[in-house]
Amino acid sequence: MAITRDQIITAAIHHLNENPTLSMAQLAEAVGISRATLNRHFTSRDDLTLALGRRANEQWAQAQVDSGLLEATASGDPEAIKAALHALLAGLADVADEYGFSLTDHALDDHPELRQRTDELEEREVDFYAAAQRAGLLRADLPARWISNLVFGLLVAVRESLSRGDIARRDASRLVFTTFMHGAAVRNEDS
Repeated sequence: MAITRDQIITAAIHHLNENPTLSMAQLAEAVGISRATLNRHFTSRDDLTLALGRRANEQWAQAQVDSGLLEATASGDPEAIKAALHALLAGLADVADEYGFSLTDHALDDHPELRQRTDELEEREVDFYAAAQRAGLLRADLPARWISNLVFGLLVAVRESLSRGDIARRDASRLVFTTFMHGAAVRNEDS
């Protein structure tokens, strides 16, 4: 049975999460196909990177849709925003687990199409975090983009912690949400 482009993408994601520096030849071997088969589907590492970046961005966009981010932002309702925030962080933790390599693969930034899509998705979240600030759910003294970058940092932590076995997959979304909402410091009146 011939392997499909989609199957190659899925396998490539898995192997690149384990070792993001794999060459095309090493990747073909890891996937269990010949280099010629890989080249029939992807003419270059750049071509493969573009396909992987598109898939990662699709999943990121789907996490936003599934969370109700746009509707919550438009509503301004604190309860809707809180529910969307919880769902978004859980969805993003899942995306970070599955597409972890894409969080820090700077080759993805070299593609104008991917960069534009990433900027669009990030802007939605920055707007959402600003709405959460206006609703009194997030600190108003922080720039909304800083909050977005903080979430990004937590997603890199998910990727690293899962790859090292420091946390269980089932705990990732809870850890992201509680760390985001409450930080890592012990809360007391003297702080």
